[in-house]
Amino acid sequence: CTVIFTRLATRDLHKPISILFCNLAVSDLFTSFSGFWISLLFITNPDITIFGSEDMLAPYALYTTSILSTIYNLVSIGIERYLAVAESMRTRFRVARNHSIAVVFISWVLAFFLGCLPLMGWNCLHAERSVSVLYSPFCVDYLVFIAIPNVAVAFVVPLFTYLRIIIILRRRKQRMKACGQATGTYKSAETQVARASISIWLLALVSYAPFFAGVIFDATTQRCHAELYPGVYIFRNCTAMLITITCLGNPVLYTLKLRTLGAKLRALRCLSAPRVRACAI
Repeated sequence: CTVIFTRLATRDLHKPISILFCNLAVSDLFTSFSGFWISLLFITNPDITIFGSEDMLAPYALYTTSILSTIYNLVSIGIERYLAVAESMRTRFRVARNHSIAVVFISWVLAFFLGCLPLMGWNCLHAERSVSVLYSPFCVDYLVFIAIPNVAVAFVVPLFTYLRIIIILRRRKQRMKACGQATGTYKSAETQVARASISIWLLALVSYAPFFAGVIFDATTQRCHAELYPGVYIFRNCTAMLITITCLGNPVLYTLKLRTLGAKLRALRCLSAPRVRACAI
């Protein structure tokens, strides 16, 4: 909410990357909201979160939609950064505001379509054979269909784009060094990008790899719910906590550089103070 507020209040959405950052914050907000909804259902009726119920379809669908939207946003940010760095090298394509808006729209449409498939009928409310033991009443084949390609995209595409950015910056530094020019700026940029890319990739790996492992376990295990209780469900809850940590880590890595955020908030407070005094007068 802080990311969304600061970017809207400072009118910083004219940049394509700012639109993607704000949309990422919206996705994280939906993930937190849906996770909180599932937690309330667990508090009021724990059995439906274990054995499954029709009441779990809507929160699980919203949770899946928000996670998919977050993955698509992370991939879009990595591609946008790559195009921005490679723009002056070879490609003539320049990312504009309309492109970012189109990407945001397409990512949400795709996330809603894939996430709401269980609400459209792809569920196991009346089919016990392929029901998931971790995310009942979702079907195992639906979880495999959703998890494998999207988790692969979340790992491979950001890794490729940020590695390409580091390679481009290193080549530029070598060319400037061969011409006898100073390379301190590119060396600093290369270090920052390398640190950020490693952090982003590790955060995605730590967050989504356990969920992927849980889906694989779900697909290969033919046991009933009572035989897996409680250890497997503790693992499921830890997986949800890791995904929530991703929602907290994304603003820190992408937008919430604390000094910059503090300066913006102080500027907003200073701007609002004269308005309050003028209204009082």
